[in-house]
Amino acid sequence: PASLAQGLNGLAGTTWRQRSGRCPLRARVFVMEGLDSLKISEEKKKYIVELLNPVLEEMVAEAIHKMPKDPIPFMLEWLENKRVVEEDKDLTVDEKDTLAKENQSLQAEIESMKGHLSEVVNMANNESGTHGDDEEEEDDDDDEPPPDFERPMQTKARQSVSAEAYGAWNQKADFVAPVHDKTPEQRARIAKSLEPSFLFSALDSEEMDTVALAFKERTVEADQLVIEQGDDGECMFLIEEGAVECLIKKDGEERVVKACGAGDVFGELALLYNCPRAASVRSTARTTLWELDRETFNRIVKDAAQKKRDTYTEFLKKVPLFANMDSYEMMTIADALKVEVYEGSGNIIIQQGDQGDKFFIVLEGECEARKAFVAGQEPQKVMAHNVGDYFGELALIKNDSRAASVFTAAPTCKVLSMDRRTFKRLCGPIEDILRREARRYDPPERVT
Repeated sequence: PASLAQGLNGLAGTTWRQRSGRCPLRARVFVMEGLDSLKISEEKKKYIVELLNPVLEEMVAEAIHKMPKDPIPFMLEWLENKRVVEEDKDLTVDEKDTLAKENQSLQAEIESMKGHLSEVVNMANNESGTHGDDEEEEDDDDDEPPPDFERPMQTKARQSVSAEAYGAWNQKADFVAPVHDKTPEQRARIAKSLEPSFLFSALDSEEMDTVALAFKERTVEADQLVIEQGDDGECMFLIEEGAVECLIKKDGEERVVKACGAGDVFGELALLYNCPRAASVRSTARTTLWELDRETFNRIVKDAAQKKRDTYTEFLKKVPLFANMDSYEMMTIADALKVEVYEGSGNIIIQQGDQGDKFFIVLEGECEARKAFVAGQEPQKVMAHNVGDYFGELALIKNDSRAASVFTAAPTCKVLSMDRRTFKRLCGPIEDILRREARRYDPPERVT
């Protein structure tokens, strides 16, 4: 009502702190005096004095102090932050500690994802339209780099700490993935196509089968838009047969940044980073696609990738080689590692003289390095590799053939592997250490 507005306007000239020092009781008296002339109930007057006015006083004082150009967004943000503070007051010390750790983990995940994003964006920017040997080496490549992934799909005020950690998006409720019947051959092809991706490499055989069954078949004709730049990402795609091209529109012009064919995956980054589509994807021929929904991706694929990262990061922290790496570098390496399992002792992992294409870390069991120092000579044991030890680095550092053979020396042996390209990209900071430690493979000195 107009009378209420006039009454509040009369109070706007000075704050209760100016009129009454810092005494809330005196402030209440002054506010009540200003409301006496208003024709409203005592209940409403009490509401204004006890609940509404203190908040408004504090908010206006902060606005005057900061003097934002546009006060409305400032006040909305201030009110949201105020709500967060009040909600967090209800949390116990243990709850606050738990939520702080979860938020710290989420922040670390974001930093790691930024690293993957940066790599993908660089690949897209350097894309020349031709794919030779480089394409064969592209590991963890994505067809739809989102340079603006930090821009949310919907503008929302910040949630409280409790909401951020336990919001509906993060609930671990029972989830049943959709099932779309496929032949065993189709499921095997889907699994094989997904394995090279760092996201899907974390899935065990049961999870991979669940994901494979959740893919839904979709056929598009040539020159049909599959994804439009700027749209919200609700699914990702795997190409069964056919071809598509990825286009980015900039300054009014659309350019092709990549062409994809059978076995390629695209569209997962928008799900991973929860961001709008950063590129459009158009079919260049009649194409059969497998489509995976957002919820299955988040509940199975994303969760498995996070568990893998946490497990391997904790393991790497105990490996002296990585002791001086920061948490981001360590998580990036953890994402790139793939586990290989060998059953039985005496199985060969690498062969002396072969071209080296992988770096290994012993995760479980024991391995044994043997080297023939003279052609035709019986290989000698030169080293035992226990949990946390590494091997296979020399061939990658020197671009040379394998200097020794490595065999399993335990009933079950698990090793973490990293391909040559990823090793060169991620292990630069420790290459000097690896070169220095290469002396351990030298032949033993003869005692005369």
